Amino acid sequence: MRLFDLLRRHLLDHFLKADRCIGIAANSAERVPHIRPHQIRRGQAQTQLVIPANPRLRAGMAFQRGAQVPFERPLIVLVNPKTQPIHYADQFFGFGIARAGGWQKLFAGGLKFSGFHQIARLFQFGQRRCRETEKCKYNLAHGAAFLLAGAATAQDLPRPLTDDDFIPFDMEQAAIGHQLFYDPILSGNQNIACAHCHHPDFGTSDGLSLGIGEGGHGLGPDRTPGSGADKIRKRIPRNSPGLWNLGAKDIHTVFHDGRLSISDVYGNGFNSPAQEWLPNGLNSILAAQALFPLTSQFEMAGNVAENQVTGAVHDRIDKGWPILAKRVRIDPRYGAAFVAAFDEVETTEDITITQIANVLAAFMAVEWRSTDSPFDQYLAGDSSALTPQQQEGMNLFFGDAECASCHSGPLLSDQKFHALGLPPFGPGKTRQWDPYARDVGRVGESNRLEDAYRFRTPMLRNVSKTAPYGHNGAFPDLEGIIRHHLNPRESLAAWTPDMAALPKVPWLEKVDFIVWEDSREMDRQRHKIDIAQQELTDEQIADLVAFLDALTGTTLDRPIFGVPAGFQP
Repeated sequence: MRLFDLLRRHLLDHFLKADRCIGIAANSAERVPHIRPHQIRRGQAQTQLVIPANPRLRAGMAFQRGAQVPFERPLIVLVNPKTQPIHYADQFFGFGIARAGGWQKLFAGGLKFSGFHQIARLFQFGQRRCRETEKCKYNLAHGAAFLLAGAATAQDLPRPLTDDDFIPFDMEQAAIGHQLFYDPILSGNQNIACAHCHHPDFGTSDGLSLGIGEGGHGLGPDRTPGSGADKIRKRIPRNSPGLWNLGAKDIHTVFHDGRLSISDVYGNGFNSPAQEWLPNGLNSILAAQALFPLTSQFEMAGNVAENQVTGAVHDRIDKGWPILAKRVRIDPRYGAAFVAAFDEVETTEDITITQIANVLAAFMAVEWRSTDSPFDQYLAGDSSALTPQQQEGMNLFFGDAECASCHSGPLLSDQKFHALGLPPFGPGKTRQWDPYARDVGRVGESNRLEDAYRFRTPMLRNVSKTAPYGHNGAFPDLEGIIRHHLNPRESLAAWTPDMAALPKVPWLEKVDFIVWEDSREMDRQRHKIDIAQQELTDEQIADLVAFLDALTGTTLDRPIFGVPAGFQP
């Protein structure tokens, strides 16, 4: 870039642009608010980047919006790809600028005096930095500061997760929740525990597309649907989600359709299927969530007329909970433990479903917190925590692939709802009086037509452990679900039923894929897609898979409690 060009641009920015904290000028024309890979490539004429300073950062750390450089003051960085080949903006950092002394120092002083502060600081930075590195280069003939290869993301990286991001829970209560989580005492027929659908061997899920709940036998993909009068009546309509980081303070909405959220609409702190009958005193949205599988006929409650719990729930959703609470408080394994763990519980008679939900939440929150994956280590400042391929995948995730437009923030979820056109199958989560075996998604809760076929963005810690993927587990591996995001309509057309992890249930086979016979329903789903088509190479897809693998922490390998010795799958 010629010096005159530099001065002219700075003059325009300095006096005519109110928002000049960060900006990119590509090919002397296009101005955009963030660095994007397509804006700095080999052969582009010139690029100017104005960056504010953040002295807390070190060389090798990633760019975030506006303030991820280790300088004490703002400066302008100039890139001339003809002299320093830089293919992507998300591939530079850890750079040096050549020694500037003598007339450059004098020139910088003149610029500062005339008002061109950022340009002056470029020269001043060069003087400071060159004392520390042998990599510095400066090319006055081209008027360019060289950025040497490193790593920086094209959009915001989230901040690291810390203890402050999580609700504190009592470990004595968590110990009780640990036992209850693996105990079938909380199911109507006392034949299934929470752990049958959320087991650490399967990443706190069950390894199935659609689970086999009450009446089934076994664990994970080997689970069978039972036989005789006890056989299952229906598959679980949606995929069993992983339980990672559900104790985070920022979580305000759960379930695939968001039917439970933090709200005071009913005066009890939550908007839930139980409405005003949800008990008071729950310690978190995770505790509220733990109550609903207990009342679900096909998950844990059992079929009508089989037991007291499901009969009571059939009358009203909250009437089954006191029956379960009584079971727990008269069990000698639990009564005294609750009295010791809760100040408000003076005798076993004081134990209610509230305390039961609270101990389940405490256990899940402390047992399955994941904040130490290679990606988390990278966010905390360890630039060597990711392999080169994982860094490329990270740059794509937060850059060109636009994954972070939905998987955003520290939890990697915007907690919003999006229609992806996933291949439908199974009984569906139907609304009352709905004649179709289909799943309409968020509209079932919101009653807004625009929410049809939208599902909540999942969080992604340990995602490589929680296959299959999608709200119904339509894709068996990460590559499949990534390719679906790139072109949902093409992926939907190419999908085949054998991709679903569905144990054979002969008496339900007619229902499993019946929705595909309804051409109008399939057309509605094909035309309700919220994400734009993308193009990535096979290599880039492999990079994304590698990055998602880098979201795997060590909690599974060193659990606080682990699976109890007496658990019977």
